[in-house]
Amino acid sequence: MHTKTFVAAAAGLGLITLSACGSSGSENAGGGSGSKTVTLVSHSSWAVSDDVLAAFEKESGYQVKVLEDGDAGQAVNKAILTKDNPQGDVLFGVDNTLLSRALDNGLFQPYEAEGLARVGAAHQLDKDGHRVTPVDFGDICVNYDKQWFADHKLTPPATLDDLAEPAYKNLLVTENASTSSPGLGFLLGTAAKYGDDGWQDYWKKLKANGVKVVDGWEQAYNEEFSGSAGGKKAKADRPLVVSYASSPPAEVIFADPRPKDAPTGVATGTCFRQTEFAGLLSNAKNPEGGKALIDFLISPRFQEDMPLNMFVYPVTEGAEVPAEFTRYGPAARAPETMEPAKIAEKRDDWVKSWTSLVVK
Repeated sequence: MHTKTFVAAAAGLGLITLSACGSSGSENAGGGSGSKTVTLVSHSSWAVSDDVLAAFEKESGYQVKVLEDGDAGQAVNKAILTKDNPQGDVLFGVDNTLLSRALDNGLFQPYEAEGLARVGAAHQLDKDGHRVTPVDFGDICVNYDKQWFADHKLTPPATLDDLAEPAYKNLLVTENASTSSPGLGFLLGTAAKYGDDGWQDYWKKLKANGVKVVDGWEQAYNEEFSGSAGGKKAKADRPLVVSYASSPPAEVIFADPRPKDAPTGVATGTCFRQTEFAGLLSNAKNPEGGKALIDFLISPRFQEDMPLNMFVYPVTEGAEVPAEFTRYGPAARAPETMEPAKIAEKRDDWVKSWTSLVVK
């Protein structure tokens, strides 16, 4: 989830862009092997409770600086371009849809994190190389505006097939698969569902049915989707959006006053499973600080803090998830998945074909 943009929209403040945040610097704030500052590069979803971060800084002796760089796709692309002189020490937010691109470009150096044995085997997609460490998982799914569908006496879609039906014409907005992580995840979900020979026909149906494509999640969810707090303010007219299974609990938790039920729902037959990773950047100036930070990201304290901050599920076994999170945003029971090797082999060709088919 892009939680900081979500918070701003829910508070009626509109969209915000955060380029840097974190604790105050130290004498060695510029980095280096002896620095007590460790720099985390992330997409804009990064969030952690102040007391949890403060405890890590006190125990480790490192001050954390965070550089946020938009969508996950943008963050990974920029990290690749700057890999010889990286902005930071650790990159957080590369996911299974982009992992092979990062690994093929030599973005990370190997590090087997302390506590990795607690991480579920299904999430360890680089278990032999240990170049990345799983941190969280979630599901990219179509969300719907409950009130809109009630007012129009229309049953919300439940599956990918439903989205191509005439009843849902001109209702769906999605993100560009070439610029957005959820947009790419949704494309991969359709490829997993319909196969190499069927996904393009499916997207031809969606295009004929009026699907709208925008650059990123912030625009799709907070400006185009009528069910979000931001969308209501913008008088958005699209009651279906590609977002996350965890978006409904965010709508509840950030609302003031909180509603008894989430104003949005999830089409559970449209989901694609996403796992996010952190990695020690190859030319990190403070690798020891980076290793300590990665250990922290899979520690019980951070893992249990994530659900109500970044609206994702922990990957470590035994980590407790707050009831209010699971009540409104349960993980999909049977999401579409895809082997990393196939994503690596097909992703760029699929994105190119998708762009020609849907955008141009």
